[in-house]
Amino acid sequence: MTSLPRPTAELSADEARRIALRAQGFMGAPDRRSGVRGVLRHLGAVQLDTISVLARSHELVPYARLGAVGRKTVDSAYWTGTHAFEYWSHAACILPVEEWPHFAFRRRAYRSRPHWNHALPDGTYDQVIKQLRAEGPLTATDLGGAKKTSEWWDWSGTKVAVERALMYGEVVCTERRGWKRVYDLAERAIPDELLHDELDDAECLRRLVRLAGQSLGVGTRADIADYHRLKGEQVDAVIADSGLVPVKVEGWGKPVQGRSGASQAGRTAADAWADPAALETAPRGRHRTTLLSPFDSLIWERARTERIFGFTHRLEAYTPKPKRVYGYFAMPVLAGGRLVGRVDPAREGRTLVAKQVGLDGPKAVPAVAQALVEAASWVDCTDVRVERVDSPELREPLTRELARALG
Repeated sequence: MTSLPRPTAELSADEARRIALRAQGFMGAPDRRSGVRGVLRHLGAVQLDTISVLARSHELVPYARLGAVGRKTVDSAYWTGTHAFEYWSHAACILPVEEWPHFAFRRRAYRSRPHWNHALPDGTYDQVIKQLRAEGPLTATDLGGAKKTSEWWDWSGTKVAVERALMYGEVVCTERRGWKRVYDLAERAIPDELLHDELDDAECLRRLVRLAGQSLGVGTRADIADYHRLKGEQVDAVIADSGLVPVKVEGWGKPVQGRSGASQAGRTAADAWADPAALETAPRGRHRTTLLSPFDSLIWERARTERIFGFTHRLEAYTPKPKRVYGYFAMPVLAGGRLVGRVDPAREGRTLVAKQVGLDGPKAVPAVAQALVEAASWVDCTDVRVERVDSPELREPLTRELARALG
């Protein structure tokens, strides 16, 4: 590993938190002119997930930053024209089309991969490419079927082939239609000036590390690696030449256990990396008050969320119901630059149901009520009903605040 330069600055934990919020688009007036596409370019990756409670996660991400942008507008912004593609980044993510060249290292790695979990029947790959060339864009069903049986993992040969072609970069997912991937040939879906694998692995990694640092504002080595799921040693090899600058962050040392099981940072300063542009001016402006998807890039990495906000967040959708602490799809509530509570939502007709609400004390009540009412309006609900409040003494104040906000 290259010897690293000395830190250029030391940030307080509060300064780092505000830098991270601004970098993620949660401080200042929303940039409505650039809209959903601007959010995507700014973040560099928007995670996809099958779960839909209030809305799907890729819809919740721009909502959290822009407010009540229409859900059809969101999908249109992602998928109309050649503005985005889906690929494996932090997970399955929508990515700005400009980032296509940066993932050449991953496409090459897939092409040289010696073993796969699914067998590829002879001739199937070439047949899929031929059919897409003649008829595309197509879903796996259009191509001949996605599954051999009803088991979710039992892919058909066609599905295996087209997914392999997607990982290789010969095929691109250009949109989701009824949550099914729509595939087309990369030569048609990616602009000519971007359709290349000319960047060597080191340059791909250097660019992705720099972009991750810009999207995070400030982050540890692990934070930066996690953004596009790079290996630690890959980050180590390029970070000194990435354009990011080393800093120390007060309070980002070894965490100690705090209230309610949340990890509270110690007083030591920890090594981190920052976007130099983020250090030029102090973050100022209005904070967003909003519900956050558990897959939002502000909070998708649990250790970072605990370090920055002192807030324990985990998705429990795949946890057996009796073992859940926070609920099926608990959404943290952001207000005043802090995470002040969480809501596990559901919908019953025109009612948004808060199945479980956690509040960080009485001062959080107005913010949580505001976030609930705004989210309800966005998904065309006219009422909000609270079922359970973790702190029973706050149930009545929350109910009263909701009634006032609903008018």
